[in-house]
Amino acid sequence: MPSRCFPSPDPAVPSRTPLELPAPDLLTDRMAARPKPPGARGTPVATAAPELPPPVPGPPTVRSPSAPRAPFVTPRALLTPRALFTPLALIALLALCTWQIAAHGPLRTYDERLGRAIAGSAFPSPVAEFLADLGNTAVAVPVLAVALCWAAWCARRAGEPRWWLPPLAAAVAMAAVPALVVPFKALIDRPGPPGPLAGETGFFPSGHAATAAVAYGAAALLLHPLLRPRLRRPLLVGITVLNLAVAAGLVRRGYHWPLDTVASWCLCGPLLWAMFRLCRSSQRDGLNRSRPGG
Repeated sequence: MPSRCFPSPDPAVPSRTPLELPAPDLLTDRMAARPKPPGARGTPVATAAPELPPPVPGPPTVRSPSAPRAPFVTPRALLTPRALFTPLALIALLALCTWQIAAHGPLRTYDERLGRAIAGSAFPSPVAEFLADLGNTAVAVPVLAVALCWAAWCARRAGEPRWWLPPLAAAVAMAAVPALVVPFKALIDRPGPPGPLAGETGFFPSGHAATAAVAYGAAALLLHPLLRPRLRRPLLVGITVLNLAVAAGLVRRGYHWPLDTVASWCLCGPLLWAMFRLCRSSQRDGLNRSRPGG
């Protein structure tokens, strides 16, 4: 069998060489020069700028971190001499009245003379009886309970962090009235004025006047921030007139001497002051926490 003959390589024909790849720089330039469709990777896509709402006139709703913060009221700030002037003055007046009644001083003589004059005045007895009854616990305490529940519901609905503190302070102040009045009555043991309770003792200070002062006063402090600004001052004036009317009814009906009611106000004034300060510090604390960065 004849063998296959393969042609010998022709030296004139150059042999094939491996495929030479272009340089990387040249490849990059060619790819960059090639047009790309919109939205492809590496090409910017023109987008329309979002339309922002127009600025709203008024103060900014976001608090700047560099803005000054509201002062935080600490318990030490509540015990400054200026803040303690009112309760200390009431306590000093209570001590003066107690000393004069216990020592049968001249102030007691003038007090009994004034009490007899008021009891014998032409003020209508039925009206005086009605005013005196406003100091009963059956009348004053339910009024405080309604104000307490309403204030607690409004504060919780508003999202205040310490909504329970003002109602709790009012309840504690009301519970402290018999704890303070009863020992005073037993200690001084003052006889009552001539009238339906003549011959009995333990009239200093007046429990009815103390109940009315704390119940109606605490109710006014609870409702004060919930009312419109133009109604707040009339509320405080009305509560003051109401307590004066209760004292006048008690003296007119012969249930107490005038200084008995004054001593009750001096005894219950620090309770209302403590409640007012505690509620005020709680409200400022809530404002500081609700502000951004506060």
